[in-house]
Amino acid sequence: MSITENEPVFLLLEGFVQELRTAGLPVSLSENIDAAEAVRHIPLEDRNAFKYSLAATMVKNQAHWKTFETLFEVYFSLRGDEYNLNDDNDGDRDGDDSDDSDEDQDGDQDGDGEGQGRGGGRGLTQEELAELLFQALLRGDDTLMRAIARQAVKRYAGMEPGRPVGGTYYLYRTLRNLDLDSVLERLMDQTREDVAPEQLTPFEERLERDEFEARIDKLRKEIEAEIRRRLVADRGAEAMAKTLRKPLPEDVDFMHASREEMVMLRKAIYPLTRKLAARLARKRRHRRKGPLDFRNTVRHSLSYGGVPAEPRFKHPRPAKPEIFVIADISGSVAAFARFTLHLVYAISSQFSRVRSFVFIDGLDEVTSYFEGIDDITEAIHRVNTEADVVWVDGHSDYGHALEVFWERYGREVGPKTTVLILGDARNNYHASQAWICKEIQRKARKLFWLNPEPKAYWNTGDSIVGDYGTYCDGTFEVRNLRQLEKFVDNLV
Repeated sequence: MSITENEPVFLLLEGFVQELRTAGLPVSLSENIDAAEAVRHIPLEDRNAFKYSLAATMVKNQAHWKTFETLFEVYFSLRGDEYNLNDDNDGDRDGDDSDDSDEDQDGDQDGDGEGQGRGGGRGLTQEELAELLFQALLRGDDTLMRAIARQAVKRYAGMEPGRPVGGTYYLYRTLRNLDLDSVLERLMDQTREDVAPEQLTPFEERLERDEFEARIDKLRKEIEAEIRRRLVADRGAEAMAKTLRKPLPEDVDFMHASREEMVMLRKAIYPLTRKLAARLARKRRHRRKGPLDFRNTVRHSLSYGGVPAEPRFKHPRPAKPEIFVIADISGSVAAFARFTLHLVYAISSQFSRVRSFVFIDGLDEVTSYFEGIDDITEAIHRVNTEADVVWVDGHSDYGHALEVFWERYGREVGPKTTVLILGDARNNYHASQAWICKEIQRKARKLFWLNPEPKAYWNTGDSIVGDYGTYCDGTFEVRNLRQLEKFVDNLV
């Protein structure tokens, strides 16, 4: 890694830390100081040592590693005149596709000794570059693969200074021209030929293929890194960081999560449940000291001449609350309900009892689905496939669902019951039956409404969350795991 004189490492580090905080990583002042101190003892030319020293001082959660790694590659990429896109136009050729090999060869060989000297490979034909790639992958030569990645990006990506195109487009163009699938098959053919007349067993062939796929994946990452370095040189670190920044798992919006983000959420919820269970247990222990016991304090003050030197307190026996969860599982909020049910049951040991009810326009109790189940995901799947939640047309009707709950289970709500209603309160213009929330609040310990929509959308269109919120002890915006974690403290 080279760092130019006008970008000293500590200025880069300052911007890097700020970007980590913007992305959501909790980097404290003391950790920032620790990172700066670690940098003093790390040779800057050893890029891996530098990277992992910063990670050791700043990353406290495995889920944050990918964000850290991406931003590190942006802020501490190679810099200098070697990444001036204006000097690479011979490899771009006005952005034309590079499938025309004759044009590629003319463009690459028209030149000058300067291009040959600086490019270290610009005089290669397309066929020669492909042969070098094959040999590098066959031998696992990392140094040659890095050089090929650089030349491939120059030749095929078509990068132009100032052009507002994402790195994915450049990566696609480069990989399309390299045709790595064909290279993989050629590598396998060469391996079979090398062991002839013997034949590879299926297991040996699988091992060989896995090894070549790993090398190709490493080449792909080198190409991504090369494209990223060039974009940073052209646009600046801050602009690229904004482009590449992705939300942390705890900040992913339940209602708009992609499939990949859903997988991250499932992984993130397990450590979160352990942390929340410990937090609730600790808060319950700390609340065992009740109000001042005046009579007992006066009685014990006699031994001190009437001075109340040792105040005495009442020691209540804190009871664990029971939780009733009433969740809308219609399409718009299904993911939110799924993760909330998952979390509530994962920390169910902190409650005396948990009962679950799901609805769309009809309501069904699904508590039995979670009993004796080790894998909560299996129970959630049964909820989505087996629960009887459709009454008429399968469109959300909060009023009717609440009516059914009150008629069937309202008598079981008591002073130890905390009721959670999960949903966006978009009632499709049906009757709200908000009086039921008033009755539940009167009988229950607490009534909370959790809404996965942004507050700006509440009470717009067919949303009537305000009608219900009037009779709730709290109405919370819960769009992601971070907000869900914050809400759980209300359950103690």
